[in-house]
Amino acid sequence: MKLHTELEKNTLELEGLQKIRTDYDYLLAAFKEMLQSLGEEKLAEVISLGQNGADRDLSGMSDRKLAQAIGISFELLNLVEENAATQFRRKTETRLGPDSTRGSWAETFRVWKSMGISEKKMADLLPTIQVMPVLTAHPTEAKRLTVLDIHRELYILLVKLENPLWSDSEREQIKDDLKCVLERWWRTGEIYLQKPRLEDERSNVMHYFENVFPETLRLTDQRLKDAWNYMGFSAEYLQWPEHYPKLRFGSWVGGDRDGHPFVTPEFTASTLQLHREGALKILRKELVELARKLSFSEFINEIPQKFISQIRDWTSDLGEQGQKAVERNASEPLRQYVNLMIAKLDNTIEERFDLGDKCYYRNPMAMSEDLRQLRNTLITLRAEQVAKKHVFPIERILDCFGFHLAKLDIRQNSAYHEIALSQILKASGFSDFDYPSWDEEKRLEFIQGELLINRPFLLPGRPCGPEADNVLGYFLEVKKYIDKYGEDGIGSIIVSMTRSLSDLLVVFLFLREVGLKEVRLPVVPLLETIDDLIAGPKILESFLDHALVREQREIQGGLVQEVMLGYSDSNKDGGILTSRWNIYKAEERLSEVGEKFGVKMRFFHGRGGTISRGGGKIHRFLESMPPGSVSGQIKMTIQGETIANQFANRLNATYNLEMFLSGTARQALTEKESIDVRRYTIMDELVATARKNYRELLDHPKFIEFYGQVTPIDVLEQSKIGSRPARRTGQRSLSDLRSIPWVFSWNQSRFNLTGWFGTGAALHHFKKNKPEDFAYLKQLAEEWPFLKFGLIQIETNVLNSDPKIMRMYADMAQNPSVREQLLKLILDDYQLCNTAIENLLGSPVNERRLSRLENHKLRKDSMDILHSLQVRSLIHWREMGESDTKKSHERLLNLLLLVNTLAGGLKNTG
Repeated sequence: MKLHTELEKNTLELEGLQKIRTDYDYLLAAFKEMLQSLGEEKLAEVISLGQNGADRDLSGMSDRKLAQAIGISFELLNLVEENAATQFRRKTETRLGPDSTRGSWAETFRVWKSMGISEKKMADLLPTIQVMPVLTAHPTEAKRLTVLDIHRELYILLVKLENPLWSDSEREQIKDDLKCVLERWWRTGEIYLQKPRLEDERSNVMHYFENVFPETLRLTDQRLKDAWNYMGFSAEYLQWPEHYPKLRFGSWVGGDRDGHPFVTPEFTASTLQLHREGALKILRKELVELARKLSFSEFINEIPQKFISQIRDWTSDLGEQGQKAVERNASEPLRQYVNLMIAKLDNTIEERFDLGDKCYYRNPMAMSEDLRQLRNTLITLRAEQVAKKHVFPIERILDCFGFHLAKLDIRQNSAYHEIALSQILKASGFSDFDYPSWDEEKRLEFIQGELLINRPFLLPGRPCGPEADNVLGYFLEVKKYIDKYGEDGIGSIIVSMTRSLSDLLVVFLFLREVGLKEVRLPVVPLLETIDDLIAGPKILESFLDHALVREQREIQGGLVQEVMLGYSDSNKDGGILTSRWNIYKAEERLSEVGEKFGVKMRFFHGRGGTISRGGGKIHRFLESMPPGSVSGQIKMTIQGETIANQFANRLNATYNLEMFLSGTARQALTEKESIDVRRYTIMDELVATARKNYRELLDHPKFIEFYGQVTPIDVLEQSKIGSRPARRTGQRSLSDLRSIPWVFSWNQSRFNLTGWFGTGAALHHFKKNKPEDFAYLKQLAEEWPFLKFGLIQIETNVLNSDPKIMRMYADMAQNPSVREQLLKLILDDYQLCNTAIENLLGSPVNERRLSRLENHKLRKDSMDILHSLQVRSLIHWREMGESDTKKSHERLLNLLLLVNTLAGGLKNTG
């Protein structure tokens, strides 16, 4: 049976690859015709040869136009691949069943059933699951928002072509529509000529919160219900919203201020308000639609007297507004009820709080109670199907979005907090105010003493200094919001670069200063570097054992402690293998600390779009976590271009949310395993060797010089991709460089070393000097999800690298001896990594990675042209310097277009 399934999947995969070629040819032909209509015959000829490998005459052709045309052809290929993936999943489920999709709810239920887990236990688990995708606007979205809209139009037209019933003339009309959209795209351009404002980035994520996720929630719930029914489980366990997993959303846009000086307290306040308005707008739209559906006549249906009495009471409470609401639908009490709910919601939106609690919704719970009464009334009328079809969705939307839409996390760097506190102390008259210079013992003694006192340091409004005024300013805006609307819209207070207990406790001094100490907002450490990940469990233990947190546990009970894990800086610090292994061990040890204190852990995974920064398939990512470390609550960042990749298409969005929810539930039922001492010993030694090799490159005295010359990092620092600066403080050092441009720059030059370097030499060392341990690793690569997933991801990065292109960029290094020395180090590790991973995974890459190799093949020729153009342009631009500002700026714009086009071909930025 298993063999048959694999053969069937392989057949479907081959059909999918053929579909990609067919659809791509069609779109490329339409693109060519559009170019010809604009008089771009030569360019059209070059593009039409895009995937055939023929020699192309590029003489006399504009670099800008060529790059733009290739960029559009890449995006067309990305669109057909996305559509083919959706069709592959549909065909697979049709032929082999829903449980054939890896990571799906149906597969999870089948696995649980085979383990002897009862329906009741599964049903009891589901409502305890809580996942939160957190949208961020890091500088990784290389596409303009206008162009993203054009992509959506093209995708819809591509799907439209799937209908086999169109006549020839109708198909021609669709093709004309395609060419029109392509011309608009061609005349629009791709890159940001001005840096996007924070408002633009906020509008982008608001689009997903308001327009994508409400519909995707419905589809995701349906996927769960369909899988439950497919398994033949009892429907009574999965009927109402309270039986379903909790899906929540978060955002960093307007709250993340780590190295982002443009996120002001005022912007945070306006973001919180915009979130609330968005949530209430969604709910009102849903209620209006609900009222349309509930045309139950009181002459046909015996409406419960209690329900009628409620309508009368509300009508009286709301006065003229209530009277209009019921008169609108005489003799239709269910519609009257919903109309009155709309009136109460309108008062909530207009903030008519002076009317009294009965005339508006103080919080989502009050609205939820009214919806529950409506649901129960329908059940009494034996109209359960109507309740499930029409009331259930709005109950779920209310549960998911509340009145706040998404929780806004507040993030700031620990070093910034130190400066802020120093300024506060100085303004307060402390003679010893140099807090950054204090040792940890002195800091803790001071904070402990202050937390016993309930007075602030300063009178309200007293200026202290830029950092202090900013910190107190945004916490004050948070307080204003909480005082008015409650805590639901506020997420976590995240301290990046958490190095000690005092880094967390100092936040409580800021909260006390603005009157928020008693609110108990979650204070969350972000463990980013390798050393921080190692120290994290000890920091957490000290934090949970602190009197302030002990008191919080006693008051709240069932405390959930969030810890954020950084994949980006730990990778930059120690390489990919070192990063992943230390995160894995940190999860285990942090979970043990939580268990010791009776605290449930919620890990917040700071993943980026690329593999180097934690990216990859969500279900495989979750499967690779330590058994017993997933409590059922989890957060995960969705960054930059990954937002559009995962959620721009609603079917893709549904698939990715299903993977997140199902994967989390599946891991929540895995039990902690006893530690395999041999496995850990081997991994510790392997990682130590890999880190040594990695640091040998980065610690080379000429590495920064080499890096600056062989990658386009200087162009990325000038890019218009995101609103955030590329460096935290503006200093030109590796430690100050953000991890995103660090990864982005190596990807652009096809070294990709952030995703594999150091691993090859380490694995080779084991194979040569410890063959028995290497053989054990090979066995683990089959059995252990962490290692298998890690090796596949590293291999993907190796496949994305290109030694020929590496050498082309390396030729820009000005010191020949340094170039040869470092390039040899890189290329040797590349070859060793290729060989060792193929050995560990047990079969040649061309047998295992057919789709990946085809993906590369379709892009290779065009990518080679773009790399040649980028290297040539980089050399000319750097030679110009400041000698001719106008020409230098023109060359920079061309380079930015090349950066964007290459990102489209590589399908990622940073």
